[in-house]
Parts: sequence; C-alpha cells; structure tokens
Amino acid sequence: MSKRNMNEDDRLEDFAVRQITLGGVTKTVYVAGSGPAVIVMTEMPGISPQGARFARWVRDAGFTAYMPSLFGRDGAVPDADEGAAVFRKACVSAEFRAFGAGESSPVTHWLRALARLAHEECGGLGVGAVGMCFTGNFALTMMLEPAMLAPVLSQPTLPLNDPAGLEIAPGELAAVRGRLDREDLTVLGYRFEGDRFCTAQRFAAYSEALGDRFMGRVLPDSATNMDTAPFFSRYVPCPHSVLTAQLIDEAGQPTIVARDEDLSFFKRRLC
Repeated sequence: MSKRNMNEDDRLEDFAVRQITLGGVTKTVYVAGSGPAVIVMTEMPGISPQGARFARWVRDAGFTAYMPSLFGRDGAVPDADEGAAVFRKACVSAEFRAFGAGESSPVTHWLRALARLAHEECGGLGVGAVGMCFTGNFALTMMLEPAMLAPVLSQPTLPLNDPAGLEIAPGELAAVRGRLDREDLTVLGYRFEGDRFCTAQRFAAYSEALGDRFMGRVLPDSATNMDTAPFFSRYVPCPHSVLTAQLIDEAGQPTIVARDEDLSFFKRRLC
C-alpha cells in the first residue's frame, strides 16, 4: 500500500461504495478486497484517513474490509468544531448508548446483520470486527451473531460516565461469555496506559466478565503519536487511539505490533 498524506481528506476512491439495507435501515458501507470479511468500525468523529488506512491494511492482508459510515463526514481529517458537533449528535442519537453501563447500543443489531451478510458474501470460517473508541465495544456485542469469530476492542470508551462500566446488557454479556467458552474463542483489547477515556478500570471489568477469554494489551504512553488532527489535539490530549490517529507507522513500534497481531488474529480465526 502506497503512503498517503494523513493530513489531507481521503477520497476513499479505492473502495466500492455500497448502500446496504438491513432490518429496514440503510447505511453507506465502503468495501474493498477479497477473502473473509472484517468489519472496521472507525472511531469518533468518523472515517478519517487513518481509519481508512487501517481498513486498507486489512484489505492488503487478504481480507474483505467492510467499513460502515456510522457518523461524521467520510474521509475527512477531523476538524475540532465539526468533530465536536458529530460527537454531541451521536451522544443523543437513538442508535447509541453513550451513557449508562449495562446497556447495548441499538446500532449493534444492524452491525450483527452486516456481519451475517458479509459472511454470506465472502465465505471463510467467519467474520472479524474491529471497534475503536466510541464503537470499541460493538465488536463484543456482535459476538451474538454466530458468524462473528474474531472481535477486537480498541480503546473502548463507552459508557462515557462510568470508567469501569461496560456498554453491553448483562444478559448479552453472559451469552457472549458462554459462547467464548463453548467455542474456545478469545477477544483482543487494546489501550494506552495513560488513556483517560478507556481506563484500567474498564479493562479490569472486561477481565472480570470474560476471564482469560479477554486478552487485554496495554501499550506504553511513549508509543503514542501526539501529532494529530485538530479534533484530537483539542479534545483527546492523552494517549488513546492505538490503531489509527496515534499509531506510529514505523517498523517495531508497539502500535504496529498491535496492528500485526490483529491481522494474525484474523488469519488464525477466519481462514
């Protein structure tokens, strides 16, 4: 994959743009590649150049990347004011549960249906998914769909008002844990040590709920790229975005090691 300027809007010209209707709800999904499907759910405030870069890495590793547009302006470098407006809108949207532990976001029903469709279209043993920040926990809830086999939770941030809370209904969490045990599956999780939005308490809660099925990775703050777009500079002034905005794209960097672990995880589970 050729290097792109992460400070310029991404035209996403190498993705097929599809309007996918599931359960009566239509969303734009950017699709690229071939092979088993991996659903890439980008962080707040939307599909950024770095989010698209991660989807391209998934594509180039031999998978079909499905990147749904869930909020924001697709391909945009996150502007501070525009990004803040997107965040506020998402927080009051009926699709998301930004506040309150023990609740699952309604949008996960659509995402589970997308996983089912992607498996039908792409084949393989099943589907992988990556959630980031606002979407971080969605990959776990998507495990209620039998086609889902490889969930990655990168800096899961919801619920915003409870550092130790989990954004999933208790009954659904119990069902997911039961499935992980029955099918010998695991969940990958990532956070930076000094992340104030995805806290150590939250990873402890995942470990308590999922036991050794949760493989939490904590990266050192020194591995953070703090040269970020205006939205992150103003509103995310701490280590946070492991796979996208704050990834250091250099061989041997902990964030690149995390990316490579994700791609290996997908190959092991889906191929």
